[in-house]
Amino acid sequence: MRTTTMLTVLFFLSALAQAGEGESDPLKSPHWGEMHARFLNGENYRFDDKVQVLAPNAAEDSLNVPVTFDATALEGVEQVIVMADLNPIPGVLEFIPKAIPARLSFRMKLQQGSPVRAAAKTVDGVWHVGGVWVDASGGGCTLPSVGTSSGDWSSTLGHVSANVWQRPDNNRLRVRVMHPMDTGLASGIPTFHIEDLRVLDANGAVLAEMALYEPVSENPMLSLDTGQHTRFKLQGHDNNGNRIEAEVTE
Repeated sequence: MRTTTMLTVLFFLSALAQAGEGESDPLKSPHWGEMHARFLNGENYRFDDKVQVLAPNAAEDSLNVPVTFDATALEGVEQVIVMADLNPIPGVLEFIPKAIPARLSFRMKLQQGSPVRAAAKTVDGVWHVGGVWVDASGGGCTLPSVGTSSGDWSSTLGHVSANVWQRPDNNRLRVRVMHPMDTGLASGIPTFHIEDLRVLDANGAVLAEMALYEPVSENPMLSLDTGQHTRFKLQGHDNNGNRIEAEVTE
């Protein structure tokens, strides 16, 4: 009886550790439990150094904080979610790598100092969480976009510019989409942001899917590795139904 009880306890502790519930948040965020429940659906997780998040220790510009996540040390990544615990809108973006590495660079708005995390879900259903703390002076999410303030954003809305850099191991694609990306938190200015983007190869096969949320910076600039592909199509839309379509060549 004692052996059975001990095995039961050990099994319970093992399961608890696998789920991450026994782990202390390395960034000591008061909202990590909420982030786990809201964005990871309360599913199994572990804090994992294999998910790297690169960002400055202190944001020089709270409207444009450069962030890179890299989950390529993991196998079988199905989805990556980026979140900022203490932002008024904590969800930043989602990235689904269909046929390219799980790595992305972008810029975001940060209202105050906060953990910035990337959680990568692998085929076994476990979320692997990495992150850094970024200090910010404030105002990143509650200020109107420059384009909205100037009133000339409509003339360039949805325009795409892009570059492709050929490299021996992984070509690099950088795209910029003109869009105000308003959070809805500035007085009198409603939420207006790109909702989704898809990167396809020249034959129309999906390489990656992204969902962008309000904290992504105005005129989003996204850089990603694309294997040996050199020609791309970009498709998407914003929350007002405006379509984004472009073809990219080297």
